[in-house]
Amino acid sequence: MAKASTITIDGTAAAGKSTVAALLSKVLGYLYLDTGVMYRAVTWAVLNQQIAVSDEAAVSELAEKLTIEVTSPWQTDGRYYTVLADGRDITWKIRSQEVEAHVSRVSSYRRVRTALTAQQRRIAAAGSIIMVGRDIGTVVLPEADLKIFMCASAEERARRRYKELLAQGKSANYEQIFTAIQQRDKKDRENPVSPLVPAADAVMVDTDKLTIEEVVARLIELSG
Repeated sequence: MAKASTITIDGTAAAGKSTVAALLSKVLGYLYLDTGVMYRAVTWAVLNQQIAVSDEAAVSELAEKLTIEVTSPWQTDGRYYTVLADGRDITWKIRSQEVEAHVSRVSSYRRVRTALTAQQRRIAAAGSIIMVGRDIGTVVLPEADLKIFMCASAEERARRRYKELLAQGKSANYEQIFTAIQQRDKKDRENPVSPLVPAADAVMVDTDKLTIEEVVARLIELSG
């Protein structure tokens, strides 16, 4: 079997997609692209140009003009990739609380998603890429060589998040985390623009009883 050049990883929130993709990209020597960073890039540009996030037309117009590049890391500062907006390195700027507060609304706009889908396909055309998101295998790259859909029970995902927060020295309430994950799942499934559903030919990977290392090993095997 030929080695997969384009790999998509979709799945439920907190299923471990980003962690697995980052590790897999290092093993395969592929570019890791979490498509969420592109929506963050648009959100940062909107805020930077003082455009009202509620102005769907203006936000969409900016998204259609903005050139976003995602490349392998340029610096050894903990980044998994470098994010450029019209040539400007904004890798860490897109992680601000202000961007976090508005990215959900920006990503809900249909024209924004259409514009970024085109850019994601452009980047993926070079091959040797692992692209992570919610609708990559169904909408963005339906012809990808390998499509993965990662899932885990809400209980398991809440447990992992709870332990993660405690390990970081932060306070955490399991029941609140569990409820939030259930609400996120419902929102993702019912999203009118890009509902969370596995592609018909996706390989389902249930991570409930698997370690991160076991999931990565499984994907290496699948990638050929």
